[in-house]
Amino acid sequence: MMPPGVPPIGLFRTFARNLPMTVAMSGWGRYELGRDLSLTMREREIVILRTCARCRCEYEWGVHVMFFAARVGFTDAQITSLTHGSADDPCWTAGRERILIEVADALHDTADLGDALWEAARDLLDEAELLDLFLLCGWYHAISFAARAARVELEPGAPRFAGYPGHVGP
Repeated sequence: MMPPGVPPIGLFRTFARNLPMTVAMSGWGRYELGRDLSLTMREREIVILRTCARCRCEYEWGVHVMFFAARVGFTDAQITSLTHGSADDPCWTAGRERILIEVADALHDTADLGDALWEAARDLLDEAELLDLFLLCGWYHAISFAARAARVELEPGAPRFAGYPGHVGP
């Protein structure tokens, strides 16, 4: 579940206590983090960080900030916004990125999209991207629920929510 030579993170060590579940999950996890996902890596990470932050899952949020935030070019203001802010924060200038945040928020809050958000999302994302977006949110809700409820300890050196408390600016 990790690249060669990298020891497994705490979540994977926890999941390994139920090997049939872990085996069943691994294919879907590879899809969600792989190249076949129709969203870009940056878009994927926007959705994951927002979903984990909204679920208050500091563990998984921290793992993704640690491993992917720099690779996808997030600024501190964008990480702060994904953690504590909104799609209206000035650090989000691309409409497509704002929509990803709005959809993640709506799914978290209501398990649905209002008609106006549905239309706005359809204007910017194709059907494959929408389906990937919906299931990516759901997958990281499940991961967040499992990590929090199983009391997975935070990874050494991973960022913490408190490290991004400041104002949300450009």
